[in-house]
Amino acid sequence: MSRNDEIATLLEEFADLLEAKDVAYKPSSYRRAAENVREHPTPVEELAEAGEDAVQEIDRVGDAIAAKIVEYVETGRIEELEDLREDLPVDMAGLTSVEGVGPKTVGKLYEALGVSDLDDLEAAARDGEIQEVKGFGAKTETNILDGIEFAREATGRELLGRARPVADDLLTYLGDYDAVGRVEPAGSMRRWRETVGDIDVLAESADAEAVIDRFLAWDLVGDTIEAGEQKASVRVNGMRVDLRVVEPSEYGAALQYFTGSKDHNVHLRNIAIDRGLKMNEYGMFDTSDVDDPDDGPRAGTRVAGDTEASMYAALDLPLVPPELREDTGEIERAADGDLPDLLAEGDLRGDLHTHTDRSDGDNSIAEMVAAAAERGYDYHAVTDHATGPGMVGGVGVADDDLLDQIAEVRAVADDADITVFTGVEANIDAEGGISVADDVLDQLDVVVASPHSALDQDRETATERLVTAMEHPAVNVLGHPTGRLINQRPGLPLDYERLAEAAVEHGVALELNASPYRLDLNGEALKIAVEAGATVAIDTDAHRPGELDHARYGVHTARRGWVETADVLNARSVEELSDFLA
Repeated sequence: MSRNDEIATLLEEFADLLEAKDVAYKPSSYRRAAENVREHPTPVEELAEAGEDAVQEIDRVGDAIAAKIVEYVETGRIEELEDLREDLPVDMAGLTSVEGVGPKTVGKLYEALGVSDLDDLEAAARDGEIQEVKGFGAKTETNILDGIEFAREATGRELLGRARPVADDLLTYLGDYDAVGRVEPAGSMRRWRETVGDIDVLAESADAEAVIDRFLAWDLVGDTIEAGEQKASVRVNGMRVDLRVVEPSEYGAALQYFTGSKDHNVHLRNIAIDRGLKMNEYGMFDTSDVDDPDDGPRAGTRVAGDTEASMYAALDLPLVPPELREDTGEIERAADGDLPDLLAEGDLRGDLHTHTDRSDGDNSIAEMVAAAAERGYDYHAVTDHATGPGMVGGVGVADDDLLDQIAEVRAVADDADITVFTGVEANIDAEGGISVADDVLDQLDVVVASPHSALDQDRETATERLVTAMEHPAVNVLGHPTGRLINQRPGLPLDYERLAEAAVEHGVALELNASPYRLDLNGEALKIAVEAGATVAIDTDAHRPGELDHARYGVHTARRGWVETADVLNARSVEELSDFLA
């Protein structure tokens, strides 16, 4: 099993600590290296065993970073990182989870006030000490205080996009073991919630002890929390991973039970009770001939349990997809035989929001197009950032350069095996204006308009701002509408009904940004959108080829929003898409 994520996380911490100490250039180098290490197909520890030269085969990994990776693989530590931690003993992840607090802010507040964690930060803000530090003011202090509550709520829940690859490693590892039959994730991860408290995995086996031993020998295990005869818990990259092993005859019941949600399961159990049945993690039992139905969890005659489908069938229901199991009407729809025909992985035919090295991406236009073709897509849109509100550090492409880029994209398209669209991600200003001139927009195939600034507006102002943007005749897609970053900032509060109505009226698709850092719009908002008849675009916002694979997070988030294939713009053919864009 690969340790790429573990090593990438260390490099990101390295970058944060260097930035906190105001070291120039190096932080960005470490972050780019971390991104490429995380996505590299070869386990980095294998490259490290071959030496520093082999590690440098990873894009953006130079000799200094390669040496540190080898040092970590060989010794379990990086001496320079340990020194940085000693110089700046702070909870960097916790502190930077507060919107507006970056590594440099952490460094300044530690130096001036000794702030090392969220408690220290909150105390300093409440006592009015932050505004007395040079470079800070009363407004900054108030914003920090407002962001602390959100940060505390986020603490302890990990991004789905970080936890799911760990679970996938475990599924492969256990799936290759002869003693294991079926094995799947459970809990909120199986329902594809945007964050998870821990990683729950359920395995089927008649030899639980052997499977537990196999689990504890997994080479990603950092430390063992507990281990019993049928379940065990370990820690991997700071995340808790729980494995439960059950007998084949009870696997379906356990999978249904431990997938949840609690509300969904309570509703099902009440239906079972009304029918004289008992439903639990061990199966579905007919208790009509039992003197005391509470006489043990397996009391009664088992009527279902080996598969999930059998558990639902015992209640005369079809299998309800895990993403829908939130007790928001899915059981009633199942009873009526009217569950939605949900979008599936593989239904997407292209990506309409991606970036290249012309703005803040890592790869050329040709490389991104080739990566899309490798994934079997029919089309791909190049939508680099335009200059405008929210773009700093020279990230955006100016209008004249966008015109030049059109010719470059079309030249790549001439040699590509798929259709390539010219495009831009334009910025929406605080009043709803678009940051690119109309005469430039008119020459592009795809215009994604997104908010990157003024993300503290109230609900009415923010909604009308986005509606104004959608009224622009050149806008095709409203990108990441709230502008949120999960566990970092909440984004704009929006009237989703009003937004959906405007999207339908003006022929604009609402984006589900599939980046696991965003998943914007979320499932609840998507359900409102499709019920209103709005079109959804599921885009990755990819800045490098590996991020095109984030599409799966978008697909399953869409399923949480009851989205069907027909609702999705980029599940349509090239001809149908072109008609919409026109």
